Amino acid sequence: MNQEEHGIAAHSSAAGSSEPSQPAKPPRVAAFFDLDKTIIAMSSTYAYGREFMNSGLISPVEALQLSLAQATYMLAGHTSEQMDNTRDQLTAMIRGWDVQQVRTIAEETMHTVVTPTIYAEARELIEYHQACGHDVIIISASVKELVEPIARELGVEKTVTTVLESEEGRFTGEVLYYCKGSAKAQSIMELAARDNYDLAESYAYSDSFTDLPMLEAVGHPTAVNPDRALKKTALERGWEILSFKNPEPLFQMPSSRDVGIGTGVVAGIAAVAAGSLWWVRRSRRGTA
Repeated sequence: MNQEEHGIAAHSSAAGSSEPSQPAKPPRVAAFFDLDKTIIAMSSTYAYGREFMNSGLISPVEALQLSLAQATYMLAGHTSEQMDNTRDQLTAMIRGWDVQQVRTIAEETMHTVVTPTIYAEARELIEYHQACGHDVIIISASVKELVEPIARELGVEKTVTTVLESEEGRFTGEVLYYCKGSAKAQSIMELAARDNYDLAESYAYSDSFTDLPMLEAVGHPTAVNPDRALKKTALERGWEILSFKNPEPLFQMPSSRDVGIGTGVVAGIAAVAAGSLWWVRRSRRGTA
């Protein structure tokens, strides 16, 4: 499987093989960043629901479903099984969509949809690594069409993402490479071999226990806004834990005017979201 199928994208070009052999270069340091809830205070996968609806790609009800999924994710995170279910649901939804249209929507609306949710602390940390001469790589389960505009906003040239199959310019609904869990660690190993990274001196940042293999692959793992399971592991292993709060990861349900359907439907879904918040808070108090 080639690098494109693995979701590895780099905007810089590699040297040609015809050049004279050079002395071995010293190993380099990399900083690998998860995206959702690590760099941005939301899910990049769910972020564009309203924009997809306005472009006629999904219905108002589907836009609300994405909003509810966003709320659930923000409140409680996703288990590995939930991530797989989300992948299956979303790939079925986008089957037949025009690839260029999705790219255009993501690029044209990113500054109003995603840029305001970038954690200032994450932006500063990325700039710090870049100033140190480290290679920064965003490694995300989201698809490249949504991740790459965010990477460009942050001045990040390398990404590793989920890759969807397309034929004649349209998504088929099939996944060529799913950038999750152990697949992230495998991609890190491949990048290290290709770009001469010293993983013992490299860094990784994530919020989710599903990214444990990615964090274990480097010498300097850091839990950012960790879910309960990752926080427990980080404390047990003495890993650094960071809390990013600017901006606050707030969730707002769209109004009935926003989506053009009855207030009862919006109110009902908002009630479910509120109920989920209550249950999560109740569960956390019970285990505190």
